[in-house]
Amino acid sequence: MTAARAPERPETAIADASNAVSFECNLCGTHNAVARERLAREIPSCAQCGSTVRWRATVHLVCKSLLHCDAVIPRTAPRRDLSGVGLSDDACVARALSSVFDYSNTFYDTAPQLDITRLPDDLVGRYDFVSASDVFEHIVPPVELAFANARRLLKPGGVLVFSVPFTLEPDTVEHFPELHEFRLIEQDGKWRLHNRTRDGREQEFDDLIFHGGPGSTLEMRVFSRAALERHFARAGFQDVRFAAETCERFGIVWPEPWSIPVVARA
Repeated sequence: MTAARAPERPETAIADASNAVSFECNLCGTHNAVARERLAREIPSCAQCGSTVRWRATVHLVCKSLLHCDAVIPRTAPRRDLSGVGLSDDACVARALSSVFDYSNTFYDTAPQLDITRLPDDLVGRYDFVSASDVFEHIVPPVELAFANARRLLKPGGVLVFSVPFTLEPDTVEHFPELHEFRLIEQDGKWRLHNRTRDGREQEFDDLIFHGGPGSTLEMRVFSRAALERHFARAGFQDVRFAAETCERFGIVWPEPWSIPVVARA
């Protein structure tokens, strides 16, 4: 899964000063004043680097977990003794993490490649942290293998900083529960998924959801919080925290109780 192109930078002018929220971007150090409604999970709100709340939260939680401080990346001393790997991190996040840590970003379909469902033996127990931001909803089932391998990447005590869109429903909704041998087909501007199940049945799906545009990254499921808790427990994570706390200094707010990031320790 290739990281999505960085969104356009927000407008810097605020028509209503009383509605402005001031924050410092922890990725690039820029001071911002933006309309309150721009502080949302996926809306770019830093005038310099275009970071979103989710991106700033990812970097903040990595630094908080490993450096035990509220770090502003341009003012943070390098810690090359701490190693990490990103699973298709956005370029803005990857630049920030690589400037401090011994960090490499990886992708499913291009170099440097890492398929979290097929983990090379030489990566087991190698990293102090793994960052996986809005990736696991795209992984081909069974997704349990990805959680187990994320745990295997970590050293004892290492941390996974994780996010996916999730609901508060009792269980995850799998869009293609019998996915086995499949291909995406575009015809007349419309995408379809053709699947052959393990027992040989043919299936067609045409109500597809892509993140990053049609033909890009297919949504395989919508997680529930309860299911995520079960996945982390079964994978062997000992300390799992849904990080709902705000950090207004960095413009990190979570007005809703869903789709917030998770910090899970090995």
